[in-house]
Amino acid sequence: MRVALAHDYLNQSGGAENVVEVFCRMFPEAPLYTSVYDRNAMPDFWQNIDVRTSYMQHITPRLKIAKRLLPLYPSAFESFDFSEYDAVLSSCSTFAKGVITGPETVHVCYCHNTTRPIWMYHEYVAHEERGLLQRAVLPAVVGRLRQWDYLAAQRVDHFIANSQTTAARIRKYYGRDSAVIEPPIRVSEFAGGDGVVEPYFLVISRLQSYKRIDLAVQVANMLQLRLLIAGRGPDMQRLRAMAGPTVEFLGRVTNAERVRLLQRCGALILPGREDFGLTALEAQAAGRPVIAFGAGGALETVVDGATGSLFYEQSVESLAQTIQCFDAKAFDPAACRTQAGRFDEAVFKQRIHKHLAKLFAAHGVTAQ
Repeated sequence: MRVALAHDYLNQSGGAENVVEVFCRMFPEAPLYTSVYDRNAMPDFWQNIDVRTSYMQHITPRLKIAKRLLPLYPSAFESFDFSEYDAVLSSCSTFAKGVITGPETVHVCYCHNTTRPIWMYHEYVAHEERGLLQRAVLPAVVGRLRQWDYLAAQRVDHFIANSQTTAARIRKYYGRDSAVIEPPIRVSEFAGGDGVVEPYFLVISRLQSYKRIDLAVQVANMLQLRLLIAGRGPDMQRLRAMAGPTVEFLGRVTNAERVRLLQRCGALILPGREDFGLTALEAQAAGRPVIAFGAGGALETVVDGATGSLFYEQSVESLAQTIQCFDAKAFDPAACRTQAGRFDEAVFKQRIHKHLAKLFAAHGVTAQ
């Protein structure tokens, strides 16, 4: 069976890229097609993968610039030729679903989210500063992209959603059904530690305004809590400007540092509406509870009162009240690890392989 993989872009590392890494291991002979690939921004694993980029690579693969080239992504993915493949497995939160395949090639899309910047535009830009020209032009651009995105979704033969939340969005925005197979974590990577819990709360995230990390910063200021923030992103400057002396920005951290931070934190804070939220599972795999906004993916990953605490109003007051009532000692590390174990990579690979085999067989393609 000749398989090709597709992914939106490889210029930052996150949960979606972890899923694609698993796909690459499952199909080691499959090339990976993507819009742009920034080698310097990606872990060593990607240095040995057959990555094939679009014409956008010649413009720039750098995240800061590439993210501004929104209108180019549809044509970038439509430019790829998949005529020699029996199957395409795309990993998509934005544009990779738009690849064009012939009737003899089955296209399965693992969808991390419907394209947030265009379907949840107001939420996405609500806390970002934009110039007069951007405010005038961007809505029109987004409207055109929304039309393309809907039509691109109709080309997909089968959708797999990463959560019930994403499945509902696929149904609403694309009018398509999808199976739900939650993304994986490597539970064993977060095991161990010395059992020491330090008096700090932790955020590990891309620093984007819709993640609502500003809520955690404001609560830390108000309650004089030590808050460590790991990650980079366009919201960094705004967050730094509002942060008090108890808030520390760590920037990008290594995997080893990430594990240690999770193992020792009082709790991980997820103040945004997550599509799924792999970081919540990583914290639980490390035996630590999670404080999360009670909507979206957190409802599927965090057991309120057993592996964490949920707050249901996305406000400083609601998060502050939850933290004030929070007692890290009340949560059993073993229960947290058990919850995370339901999403281990071995479980994911078994489920995804079985489902893909069924879908491929329905199209006369034999999975290997």
